[in-house]
Amino acid sequence: MSNLKLLSTSLVAIALSLATGCTRTPQQNQNISEAPSGATQPVQLTESPSPTASPTTSGQNNLSSSDRQFINEAAQGGLAEVQLGQLASQRAANNAVKQFGLRMVQDHTQVNNQLQQLAAQKGVKLPTTLNSENQQLQQRLSKLSGAKFDREYMTHMVQDHQKDVSTFQTEAKQGQDPDVKAFAAQTLPTLQEHLQQARSIVNAGANTGTSTSSPSPTNTR
Repeated sequence: MSNLKLLSTSLVAIALSLATGCTRTPQQNQNISEAPSGATQPVQLTESPSPTASPTTSGQNNLSSSDRQFINEAAQGGLAEVQLGQLASQRAANNAVKQFGLRMVQDHTQVNNQLQQLAAQKGVKLPTTLNSENQQLQQRLSKLSGAKFDREYMTHMVQDHQKDVSTFQTEAKQGQDPDVKAFAAQTLPTLQEHLQQARSIVNAGANTGTSTSSPSPTNTR
């Protein structure tokens, strides 16, 4: 009988130990299943910088073809004005023409610097040399001097500034980029002054029936 009691008690003990072992496994499973939920939080931190990277490139190189063309034409025209103005200051006979040439160098150098800053902001590379048309003009004027130079140079200045004023007026009204429009509007009054001064110099020469060098007192017939 004592052996039976010992056997029964040992079986009960084994059963209890098995029961307790089974009850612990769900808790362990819960701990394992809960562990990945906390690990997903750091993933959100790696994704957060992405929205801040897009605006840095969105403002670059968004110019329309017309705005980009205007910038390039304005740069080419300004480059020609400076080089031809330097030529006028050296070869002109009339003092008014010389002074006009010096003003072209001063004013258009300042405008060219402003345009260079604007182009850099917009990602536009400006021309650094004269195009074929302006090169031919420069070569033709470099072979002239005195009254002939004055006449050719000032005639071209009137025609060129008429075109410039029209181009800048159009850009100031119809341009799409606000910065480019502002540049055109700010530069326009200077170009209008240039056109008015060029016309007055040409008219002064035309009123005497001679060249622009005629206002000199020694040129009487």
